[in-house]
Amino acid sequence: MASLFKNRPTKTMLFFAFSTVLFVTTSFAAERGSATVSWKFMIIGLSGGLALFLYGMKKMSSGMKKTAGNKMRSILSALTKNRVIALSVGVFITMIIQSSSATTVMLVSFVQAGLMTFVQSLGVILGADIGTTITAQLIAFELTDYALLIIAVGFGLQMFSKSDHARNIGEVILGFGILFFGMKLMSDAMKPLRTYPEFMNIMKGLENPLLGLSFGTLFTAIVQSSSAVTGIIIVLAQQRLITLEAGIAIIFGANIGTCVTAGLASIGTSREAKRVALAHVIFKITGVLIFVFWIPEFAALIRAIAVRFGSHEARQIANAHTIFNVGLGVLFLPFTKLFGVLILKILPDKKIEQDIIPATWHLDDGSIATPVIAIDLARTEISRMAKLLARMLRAIIIPFMSDKTLINREALSKGEKELLIKEIPTRDEYFPQLTLLQGIDMREEKIDFLNKEVSKYLIKIARQGMSNEQASEIYAMISIANDMESIGDIIHRNMMPLIVKKKELSIDFSDEGKEELMIYHQKVCRQIELLRDAFAEIDLEKARQIMSEERKFLDLESQYRIKHLERVRHNRIASMGTHEIHMELMDLLKQVMVYTSNIATTFLEKCQPS
Repeated sequence: MASLFKNRPTKTMLFFAFSTVLFVTTSFAAERGSATVSWKFMIIGLSGGLALFLYGMKKMSSGMKKTAGNKMRSILSALTKNRVIALSVGVFITMIIQSSSATTVMLVSFVQAGLMTFVQSLGVILGADIGTTITAQLIAFELTDYALLIIAVGFGLQMFSKSDHARNIGEVILGFGILFFGMKLMSDAMKPLRTYPEFMNIMKGLENPLLGLSFGTLFTAIVQSSSAVTGIIIVLAQQRLITLEAGIAIIFGANIGTCVTAGLASIGTSREAKRVALAHVIFKITGVLIFVFWIPEFAALIRAIAVRFGSHEARQIANAHTIFNVGLGVLFLPFTKLFGVLILKILPDKKIEQDIIPATWHLDDGSIATPVIAIDLARTEISRMAKLLARMLRAIIIPFMSDKTLINREALSKGEKELLIKEIPTRDEYFPQLTLLQGIDMREEKIDFLNKEVSKYLIKIARQGMSNEQASEIYAMISIANDMESIGDIIHRNMMPLIVKKKELSIDFSDEGKEELMIYHQKVCRQIELLRDAFAEIDLEKARQIMSEERKFLDLESQYRIKHLERVRHNRIASMGTHEIHMELMDLLKQVMVYTSNIATTFLEKCQPS
């Protein structure tokens, strides 16, 4: 049931919800007014106009996403602790993807991946709320008379341009024109309503803050798009069917209505996602409670600005929407740390044992319509696969050591000469209820599961509209996920059977052979850890480091192989007795290292931000 709440309603649901509200409202007015207008054609005009409005918004957003490309993810990943930068990034990203909810989904993945703290994300949330007002400012331009010309220009660019970039810009312009043409249809359909006092009284009654808030909250909760609701209010203002005070009250309600979306989307999600949703709710509700008692004064301020700059009614509604959200950002930005502490107290970290049953942590079907975000979520899940591989690889070497001792890896990494001894753990490092080998089995099952789920998710993304670079990146990531599963198979299917063979021997590796295996194992582990970080942080330098180390590690494996064969030639009993296992284990470690380097190469060539 939770998964149902996580998916945003389709545009079809939004369309029918609004049509229903319009039908009820206009029918009520028709019953009490003179029947000089065809209500049937009015509702047809409103519904058709709304459909074009929403389609134009979607088209414009799609083109902007393609035009911005992967720059959005590099901008977010480069966030610093500077609150103002975080706010600016939130504005820019949301302006591009036209959805504050989609921005918060991206934020959750970055917080879970450790690329930013929860407190840092609060600045981006405030910026995302400001970013949603850009749409209202664009809609408030009186360009409806030029809508068909804008459509023609956008269509021409999209159809006849040779470059992808120009076609994407054409898609933005085409969507912009369709949006305004839809507004023109709605505006023309609403003109007759000005002759019905009953309808005007209904609209004027929304000046009551409680009624306006309730209507705006309910309407936005139903359609789950504050931008669409704001656009409709602007259309009403253009026809002078709604007062500024009523429009402000409804916009305040729309801001609360978006909290319903955030709350539903957080059901069944991680702790970080719930915190982001809660922050969104606290910011919005607190802001509305501060402003709602000053609606007359706020309206007077907006009118004063209108007098100064000559703004019309629609622009006044858009300005009220913008000033409200900018005001919240300015008011709350200095106190993000305080809000962070408050939210962490409400939703503290729980020391709950992670589930050993395979499950995805980051993939969100609701983000598939925004490929740049969905690709990031898939990358974060692939980074998690690398983390699981690193834990499997660290654990697999332990049973090959003697039953009571193990070379200390930390001392080994520092000097590679002095080898300290410590007790071998018999239980899994992270799940003490599992044995060491059960932990490896469990992670191999998780990696197989994640490979299938990530691949299916990426294929779903590939079915959406996207740039050629994004399509190439998706196919490369599917290949990378398969290669990671192959590494897991090497550890699980090939290395684990060697443990049984080793236990059947009555002899241990030679001291030199044990040292060589541990050194080489340590270096391969380091390569996997670099791979994990390269994916989590989109760090190209770490990918290059993995590739540059490959030749050196291949040479090192050859040197160790020769040394081992020299010991065998000199009839060293330990080396002769463990020869087969020693050679095979070293070869398998080399295969893991080669796979890791191949993955880094693919990542560097196909998956880097543009």
